[in-house]
Amino acid sequence: MPRTDQVADDAILQSVIEDMGHCQVPVRDDIIGAHALFLTRLAMPGAWWTGAERVAIAANSRTVHKCSFCEERKAALSPYSIVGTHVTDPVHDGVLPVEIIDILHLAMTNPTRMTATAIERLASAGLSDAHYVEALGIGVALRSIDQACRGLGVPLHRLPAPLAGEPSRIRPEVEPAGDAFVAMMPARQPAPPNDDLWDDSSIYYGLRAMSLVPDAVRDLRILSAAQYIPLDRATDFSHGRTLGREQLELLAARVSAINDCFY
Repeated sequence: MPRTDQVADDAILQSVIEDMGHCQVPVRDDIIGAHALFLTRLAMPGAWWTGAERVAIAANSRTVHKCSFCEERKAALSPYSIVGTHVTDPVHDGVLPVEIIDILHLAMTNPTRMTATAIERLASAGLSDAHYVEALGIGVALRSIDQACRGLGVPLHRLPAPLAGEPSRIRPEVEPAGDAFVAMMPARQPAPPNDDLWDDSSIYYGLRAMSLVPDAVRDLRILSAAQYIPLDRATDFSHGRTLGREQLELLAARVSAINDCFY
């Protein structure tokens, strides 16, 4: 079920507040709240991964840019011509299938070389395209949070202790895989319980690419609203934050180019 009515865990919220206290200027409450809410959700069972697996995915997403194997594969003519082992988080060794670690590293360090075949290979490990989307959603969201922390000069937030429980394994109504290599929800306002995701006037392809796992879209929308701009104001050029809309777009475009953003 959707989790739009959740609030951040008090202990997690206080931890984020303490982290943000290291910033030399005040940090807006909505940024603090968005970070704390994501971490609260991270600890819970998701659609396809348990809480322990979700936290392990987050921890391993933090190792990708220290992975020499990924650097070798990125420099190679074919990433699959290089044999090696990924740098992983030792605290969570053995929690995740090696196949999901491999594709998470590929997606986060070399996204332009992601292929439909790479995702289809997960089936041999008993993993679906939805397992991949949920894992990628966690990695992308945490990367966004971590980069915000680095920019503010504050410590990276501690990952939460996982909560017990089983994944919901609920798959929404989707259309067959297309350019995003995974199935996506149709480009129209979804029926309940997912009617909060978007409407006919606010379809964003990058978010639709995550819509096989609706809560992944919710996490990114909340973070986008706090750290960038609310999606319902994305086409409203008359409003900004401290920076003007043109300045926001310039920074966003530059960061996207540096990160080889697929979209």
